[in-house]
Amino acid sequence: MQETDSNIVDPRLDNESWASVLIESLPYFKQWVGKTVVVKYGGNAMLNEGLKSAVMKDIVLLSTIGINVVLVHGGGPEINKMLERVGKESKFVNGLRYTDEETMEVVEMVLTGKLNKDIVRILIEEGGRAVGLSGVDSGLLRAQKIEKDGVDLGFVGEVMEVNPEILTSLLERHFIPVVSTVALGQGEDKNFYNINADTAAAKIAVALKAEKFVQLTNVPGILKDVNDSSSLIPRIPLPKVSGYMQDGTIAGGMIPKVECCMTALKGGVPRTHIIDGRVPHSLLIEMFSERGIGTMIY
Repeated sequence: MQETDSNIVDPRLDNESWASVLIESLPYFKQWVGKTVVVKYGGNAMLNEGLKSAVMKDIVLLSTIGINVVLVHGGGPEINKMLERVGKESKFVNGLRYTDEETMEVVEMVLTGKLNKDIVRILIEEGGRAVGLSGVDSGLLRAQKIEKDGVDLGFVGEVMEVNPEILTSLLERHFIPVVSTVALGQGEDKNFYNINADTAAAKIAVALKAEKFVQLTNVPGILKDVNDSSSLIPRIPLPKVSGYMQDGTIAGGMIPKVECCMTALKGGVPRTHIIDGRVPHSLLIEMFSERGIGTMIY
Protein backbone atom coordinates (compact mmCIF):
# COMPACT_ATOMS: atom_id res chain seq x y z
CA MET A 1 0.00 0.00 0.00
CA GLN A 2 1.33 3.43 -0.90
CA GLU A 3 1.72 5.61 2.18
CA THR A 4 0.26 9.08 2.31
CA ASP A 5 0.21 11.70 5.04
CA SER A 6 -3.21 10.42 6.12
CA ASN A 7 -2.45 6.70 6.30
CA ILE A 8 1.18 6.36 7.41
CA VAL A 9 1.42 3.16 9.44
CA ASP A 10 2.36 3.70 13.08
CA PRO A 11 5.78 2.03 13.46
CA ARG A 12 5.07 1.32 17.13
CA LEU A 13 2.46 -1.29 16.21
CA ASP A 14 3.24 -4.43 14.29
CA ASN A 15 0.64 -6.24 12.18
CA GLU A 16 -0.37 -8.54 15.02
CA SER A 17 -0.96 -5.58 17.33
CA TRP A 18 -3.05 -3.80 14.70
CA ALA A 19 -5.10 -6.97 14.23
CA SER A 20 -5.64 -7.23 18.00
CA VAL A 21 -6.92 -3.66 18.10
CA LEU A 22 -9.40 -4.36 15.31
CA ILE A 23 -10.54 -7.66 16.85
CA GLU A 24 -11.09 -5.98 20.21
CA SER A 25 -13.16 -3.27 18.52
CA LEU A 26 -15.41 -5.60 16.52
CA PRO A 27 -17.85 -6.58 19.33
CA TYR A 28 -18.33 -2.90 20.16
CA PHE A 29 -19.07 -2.09 16.54
CA LYS A 30 -21.79 -4.74 16.61
CA GLN A 31 -23.08 -3.56 19.99
CA TRP A 32 -23.62 0.05 18.98
CA VAL A 33 -24.86 -0.20 15.41
CA GLY A 34 -28.43 1.15 15.28
CA LYS A 35 -28.18 2.68 18.76
CA THR A 36 -28.33 6.39 19.61
CA VAL A 37 -25.49 8.31 21.25
CA VAL A 38 -25.79 11.96 22.33
CA VAL A 39 -22.50 13.84 22.58
CA LYS A 40 -22.11 17.18 24.34
CA TYR A 41 -19.24 19.02 22.68
CA GLY A 42 -17.42 21.99 24.14
CA GLY A 43 -14.34 23.08 26.03
CA ASN A 44 -10.80 22.78 24.64
CA ALA A 45 -11.91 20.21 22.08
CA MET A 46 -13.91 23.02 20.50
CA LEU A 47 -11.11 25.62 20.54
CA ASN A 48 -8.14 23.56 19.37
CA GLU A 49 -8.28 22.93 15.62
CA GLY A 50 -6.48 19.59 15.86
CA LEU A 51 -8.82 18.31 18.56
CA LYS A 52 -11.83 19.66 16.67
CA SER A 53 -10.79 17.69 13.60
CA ALA A 54 -10.33 14.52 15.67
CA VAL A 55 -13.79 14.85 17.23
CA MET A 56 -15.43 15.34 13.84
CA LYS A 57 -13.60 12.34 12.37
CA ASP A 58 -14.81 10.24 15.31
CA ILE A 59 -18.41 11.32 14.83
CA VAL A 60 -18.34 10.68 11.08
CA LEU A 61 -16.92 7.20 11.71
CA LEU A 62 -19.66 6.41 14.24
CA SER A 63 -22.33 7.59 11.80
CA THR A 64 -20.77 5.73 8.86
CA ILE A 65 -20.97 2.36 10.62
CA GLY A 66 -24.62 2.93 11.52
CA ILE A 67 -24.59 4.54 14.97
CA ASN A 68 -27.08 7.39 15.42
CA VAL A 69 -25.10 10.38 16.71
CA VAL A 70 -26.57 13.67 17.89
CA LEU A 71 -24.02 16.39 18.59
CA VAL A 72 -25.05 19.13 21.03
CA HIS A 73 -22.63 22.03 21.38
CA GLY A 74 -21.99 25.04 23.53
CA GLY A 75 -19.72 27.98 22.77
CA GLY A 76 -19.01 30.07 25.86
CA PRO A 77 -15.49 31.20 24.87
CA GLU A 78 -16.65 32.27 21.41
CA ILE A 79 -19.54 34.21 22.92
CA ASN A 80 -17.10 35.95 25.28
CA LYS A 81 -14.90 36.92 22.32
CA MET A 82 -17.81 38.37 20.37
CA LEU A 83 -19.12 40.32 23.37
CA GLU A 84 -15.62 41.75 23.87
CA ARG A 85 -15.47 42.65 20.18
CA VAL A 86 -18.73 44.64 20.39
CA GLY A 87 -17.64 46.28 23.63
CA LYS A 88 -20.03 44.48 25.96
CA GLU A 89 -18.86 43.03 29.27
CA SER A 90 -19.54 39.37 30.03
CA LYS A 91 -21.41 39.08 33.31
CA PHE A 92 -21.98 35.90 35.31
CA VAL A 93 -24.24 35.21 38.26
CA ASN A 94 -23.49 32.04 40.22
CA GLY A 95 -21.76 30.57 37.19
CA LEU A 96 -24.55 31.39 34.73
CA ARG A 97 -24.22 34.02 32.03
CA TYR A 98 -26.45 37.05 32.58
CA THR A 99 -28.23 37.39 29.25
CA ASP A 100 -29.95 40.67 28.50
CA GLU A 101 -31.60 41.32 25.13
CA GLU A 102 -28.39 42.49 23.45
CA THR A 103 -26.40 39.55 24.83
CA MET A 104 -29.10 37.15 23.67
CA GLU A 105 -28.69 38.44 20.13
CA VAL A 106 -24.95 37.76 20.35
CA VAL A 107 -25.56 34.27 21.81
CA GLU A 108 -27.93 33.41 18.98
CA MET A 109 -25.59 34.82 16.33
CA VAL A 110 -22.51 32.97 17.65
CA LEU A 111 -24.11 29.63 18.53
CA THR A 112 -26.60 29.25 15.71
CA GLY A 113 -25.12 31.43 12.99
CA LYS A 114 -21.39 30.77 13.34
CA LEU A 115 -20.35 27.80 15.46
CA ASN A 116 -23.17 25.52 14.42
CA LYS A 117 -22.46 26.02 10.74
CA ASP A 118 -18.70 25.69 11.26
CA ILE A 119 -19.25 22.27 12.86
CA VAL A 120 -21.59 21.20 10.06
CA ARG A 121 -19.04 22.30 7.48
CA ILE A 122 -16.24 20.26 9.07
CA LEU A 123 -18.43 17.17 9.37
CA ILE A 124 -19.31 17.44 5.68
CA GLU A 125 -15.66 17.92 4.76
CA GLU A 126 -14.86 14.72 6.68
CA GLY A 127 -17.47 12.83 4.66
CA GLY A 128 -20.43 13.05 7.02
CA ARG A 129 -24.03 14.05 6.32
CA ALA A 130 -24.74 16.77 8.85
CA VAL A 131 -27.62 19.18 9.43
CA GLY A 132 -27.41 22.19 11.74
CA LEU A 133 -30.31 23.03 14.05
CA SER A 134 -31.06 25.19 17.03
CA GLY A 135 -33.48 24.35 19.80
CA VAL A 136 -35.91 26.74 18.12
CA ASP A 137 -36.24 24.64 14.94
CA SER A 138 -39.42 22.60 14.90
CA GLY A 139 -39.89 23.55 18.57
CA LEU A 140 -37.13 21.11 19.51
CA LEU A 141 -36.44 22.78 22.88
CA ARG A 142 -39.07 24.69 24.85
CA ALA A 143 -37.89 26.62 27.87
CA GLN A 144 -39.05 28.84 30.66
CA LYS A 145 -37.21 31.77 32.19
CA ILE A 146 -35.27 30.89 35.32
CA GLU A 147 -33.88 32.84 38.23
CA LYS A 148 -30.90 31.81 40.33
CA ASP A 149 -31.30 32.35 44.05
CA GLY A 150 -33.86 35.05 43.34
CA VAL A 151 -31.58 36.90 40.91
CA ASP A 152 -32.89 37.82 37.46
CA LEU A 153 -30.60 36.29 34.82
CA GLY A 154 -32.35 37.85 31.83
CA PHE A 155 -33.03 35.51 28.91
CA VAL A 156 -31.63 32.39 30.56
CA GLY A 157 -33.96 29.43 30.36
CA GLU A 158 -34.48 25.93 31.65
CA VAL A 159 -35.57 23.22 29.23
CA MET A 160 -39.11 22.17 30.08
CA GLU A 161 -39.98 20.19 26.97
CA VAL A 162 -38.05 18.34 24.25
CA ASN A 163 -39.84 17.58 20.98
CA PRO A 164 -37.43 15.15 19.29
CA GLU A 165 -39.38 14.44 16.09
CA ILE A 166 -37.02 16.51 13.92
CA LEU A 167 -34.02 14.66 15.34
CA THR A 168 -35.66 11.26 14.87
CA SER A 169 -36.53 12.12 11.28
CA LEU A 170 -32.95 13.16 10.51
CA LEU A 171 -31.44 10.10 12.19
CA GLU A 172 -33.73 7.80 10.24
CA ARG A 173 -32.28 9.36 7.09
CA HIS A 174 -28.73 8.85 8.38
CA PHE A 175 -27.98 12.51 8.99
CA ILE A 176 -25.95 13.81 11.94
CA PRO A 177 -28.01 16.48 13.74
CA VAL A 178 -25.87 19.28 15.20
CA VAL A 179 -27.82 21.21 17.84
CA SER A 180 -27.08 24.67 19.25
CA THR A 181 -28.80 25.34 22.55
CA VAL A 182 -30.99 28.35 21.91
CA ALA A 183 -34.57 27.53 22.93
CA LEU A 184 -38.03 28.96 22.37
CA GLY A 185 -40.33 29.97 25.21
CA GLN A 186 -43.47 28.03 26.05
CA GLY A 187 -47.05 28.90 25.08
CA GLU A 188 -47.47 32.62 24.56
CA ASP A 189 -43.84 33.31 25.44
CA LYS A 190 -42.18 34.11 22.09
CA ASN A 191 -38.74 34.91 23.53
CA PHE A 192 -35.54 33.03 22.76
CA TYR A 193 -33.56 31.69 25.71
CA ASN A 194 -29.93 30.85 26.35
CA ILE A 195 -29.78 27.25 27.61
CA ASN A 196 -26.98 25.39 29.39
CA ALA A 197 -25.68 22.97 26.75
CA ASP A 198 -24.89 20.14 29.21
CA THR A 199 -28.42 20.17 30.58
CA ALA A 200 -29.98 20.41 27.13
CA ALA A 201 -27.88 17.49 25.88
CA ALA A 202 -28.93 15.32 28.84
CA LYS A 203 -32.61 16.03 28.24
CA ILE A 204 -32.25 15.36 24.51
CA ALA A 205 -30.63 12.01 25.36
CA VAL A 206 -33.65 11.13 27.51
CA ALA A 207 -36.14 12.19 24.84
CA LEU A 208 -34.35 10.06 22.21
CA LYS A 209 -34.02 7.05 24.56
CA ALA A 210 -30.30 7.13 23.86
CA GLU A 211 -28.00 4.29 24.89
CA LYS A 212 -25.15 6.67 25.78
CA PHE A 213 -24.75 10.26 26.87
CA VAL A 214 -21.17 11.53 26.58
CA GLN A 215 -19.81 14.87 27.81
CA LEU A 216 -16.49 15.96 26.34
CA THR A 217 -14.76 18.02 29.03
CA ASN A 218 -11.41 19.62 29.91
CA VAL A 219 -10.55 17.09 32.64
CA PRO A 220 -9.69 13.37 32.61
CA GLY A 221 -12.94 12.51 34.40
CA ILE A 222 -13.80 12.29 38.10
CA LEU A 223 -10.62 12.18 40.18
CA LYS A 224 -10.17 11.13 43.80
CA ASP A 225 -7.47 13.80 43.96
CA VAL A 226 -7.91 16.71 41.55
CA ASN A 227 -4.13 17.21 41.53
CA ASP A 228 -3.41 13.61 40.52
CA SER A 229 -4.64 12.49 37.09
CA SER A 230 -3.76 8.88 37.98
CA SER A 231 -6.51 8.91 40.64
CA LEU A 232 -9.24 8.66 37.99
CA ILE A 233 -12.39 6.80 39.06
CA PRO A 234 -13.34 4.86 35.92
CA ARG A 235 -16.80 3.66 36.97
CA ILE A 236 -19.37 4.95 39.44
CA PRO A 237 -22.78 3.31 39.96
CA LEU A 238 -25.54 5.88 40.44
CA PRO A 239 -26.19 5.03 44.14
CA LYS A 240 -22.60 5.98 45.03
CA VAL A 241 -22.73 9.46 43.47
CA SER A 242 -24.22 11.15 46.54
CA GLY A 243 -21.42 9.79 48.72
CA TYR A 244 -18.77 11.24 46.41
CA MET A 245 -20.58 14.59 46.54
CA GLN A 246 -20.74 14.54 50.33
CA ASP A 247 -17.05 13.75 50.78
CA GLY A 248 -15.99 16.41 48.26
CA THR A 249 -14.66 14.08 45.57
CA ILE A 250 -17.27 15.52 43.21
CA ALA A 251 -17.08 19.28 43.72
CA GLY A 252 -16.98 22.64 41.95
CA GLY A 253 -17.53 22.59 38.20
CA MET A 254 -17.84 18.81 38.18
CA ILE A 255 -21.12 18.93 40.14
CA PRO A 256 -23.32 20.27 37.30
CA LYS A 257 -21.78 17.78 34.84
CA VAL A 258 -22.53 14.89 37.19
CA GLU A 259 -26.03 16.25 37.77
CA CYS A 260 -26.58 16.13 34.00
CA CYS A 261 -25.47 12.49 34.03
CA MET A 262 -27.97 11.82 36.82
CA THR A 263 -30.72 13.52 34.81
CA ALA A 264 -29.98 11.24 31.86
CA LEU A 265 -29.74 8.09 33.99
CA LYS A 266 -32.97 8.77 35.86
CA GLY A 267 -34.63 9.41 32.48
CA GLY A 268 -33.68 5.95 31.25
CA VAL A 269 -30.28 6.40 29.56
CA PRO A 270 -28.24 3.33 30.68
CA ARG A 271 -24.72 4.78 30.46
CA THR A 272 -23.33 8.27 30.87
CA HIS A 273 -19.72 9.35 30.46
CA ILE A 274 -17.49 12.28 31.36
CA ILE A 275 -14.41 12.02 29.16
CA ASP A 276 -11.38 14.13 28.33
CA GLY A 277 -11.94 16.04 25.10
CA ARG A 278 -8.28 17.06 25.13
CA VAL A 279 -7.28 13.49 24.24
CA PRO A 280 -7.44 12.98 20.46
CA HIS A 281 -10.08 10.41 19.47
CA SER A 282 -11.23 9.97 23.08
CA LEU A 283 -14.73 9.27 21.77
CA LEU A 284 -13.52 6.26 19.76
CA ILE A 285 -11.47 4.99 22.71
CA GLU A 286 -14.59 5.08 24.87
CA MET A 287 -16.87 3.50 22.30
CA PHE A 288 -14.66 0.75 20.92
CA SER A 289 -12.17 -0.41 23.55
CA GLU A 290 -12.29 -2.49 26.70
CA ARG A 291 -10.31 0.07 28.71
CA GLY A 292 -12.52 3.03 27.79
CA ILE A 293 -11.58 6.51 28.96
CA GLY A 294 -12.81 8.97 31.58
CA THR A 295 -15.54 8.16 34.09
CA MET A 296 -18.69 6.18 33.40
CA ILE A 297 -21.68 6.78 35.67
CA TYR A 298 -24.22 4.03 35.22
